[in-house]
Amino acid sequence: MDWVLYHHQYGYYTQWRQKIGAKGDFFTSPHLASDFGELVGKQLAQMWQLLEKPVPFTVVEMGAGQGLLADDVLTYLQHHTPECYASLQYQIVEKAEAHVAEQRSRLRRWIASGVSIEWCALDAIPLHSVRGCFLSNELIDAFPVHLVTVQDHQLKEIYVTTEGDTFTEVTDDCSHPDLMNYFDFTGVNVLGYETGYRTEVNLAALEWMQTVADRLERGYVLTIDYGYSAERYYSWARSQGTLQCYYQHRHHNNPYIHIGEQDMTAHVNFTALQRQGESAGLETLGFTQQGLFLMALGLGDRLTALTQTETTHPQELHERLSRREALHQLINPMGLGGFRVLVQGKGLVKQNQQPCLTGLKTML
Repeated sequence: MDWVLYHHQYGYYTQWRQKIGAKGDFFTSPHLASDFGELVGKQLAQMWQLLEKPVPFTVVEMGAGQGLLADDVLTYLQHHTPECYASLQYQIVEKAEAHVAEQRSRLRRWIASGVSIEWCALDAIPLHSVRGCFLSNELIDAFPVHLVTVQDHQLKEIYVTTEGDTFTEVTDDCSHPDLMNYFDFTGVNVLGYETGYRTEVNLAALEWMQTVADRLERGYVLTIDYGYSAERYYSWARSQGTLQCYYQHRHHNNPYIHIGEQDMTAHVNFTALQRQGESAGLETLGFTQQGLFLMALGLGDRLTALTQTETTHPQELHERLSRREALHQLINPMGLGGFRVLVQGKGLVKQNQQPCLTGLKTML
């Protein structure tokens, strides 16, 4: 999974081809409407206020795709909270050179206007240096995972090998003791399941969470992705795991075709992120659905405004209906609206002494 997604020449994310949007393989929330990034920007502005308006206010976006989210966040802050905008230091962590090129092109005008935007590796950020927010949208689902299976109430790992020109799976002992420890850590017991149960373990997400926590001096970690609590993720009903591939807006579960030409993802175990964060010094501030998060930040008011303003111009009517449909998709609980939003904090005053973040006023 790591090779086919991130190989420097043949990896899916590193190739110079359109991957996201109508001509790609999948959509993300920022592609549907600028409202998503603007409302995230609204939440960031409140975080800046609760942190007593630090200068600089550092936002580290990890896995910024085509730069759409950053563009919309900056637009909102410039127009609505110019003091926060002036104090902003925007850092982007991105592995794919093709995406970096797109981001630089899209954000060129902001750099030219004096906004501090820089690209860096996550581990290059100094320890305990960030006052602000670590932000990610659909990042962790693309981390490479271990495939594991239960055989006679023992945990085994699924490996891939080749026979001629064909990929094939083989099962053997686990490559690392942390694979078994992972289930103890997240509080689930899969060894009671029948032979044939298979699922994923995302050790890379735990390492990432530790790295982020180590670099945050004071502020927030805002993680948006699709996934479940550990109890739901590792239920017997989900006996074949969550690994999915996306190719030309169709999804399937065969990772051994379209090599380097399709996206591969696995759902996020948010229980693991919460517990790893807590062990690394982060406090869990809230866990909710994307639809509820965006509605609390004012997406409902935007929908109402669209319906209350009348127009008879065909082009304006078409644009309004298209935007309304996009906003509904952002909050649809069976789609993007069902994504999870996890907010963690560090170095904050006690929750009962600090106003609740607006996006968390309606929680699961």
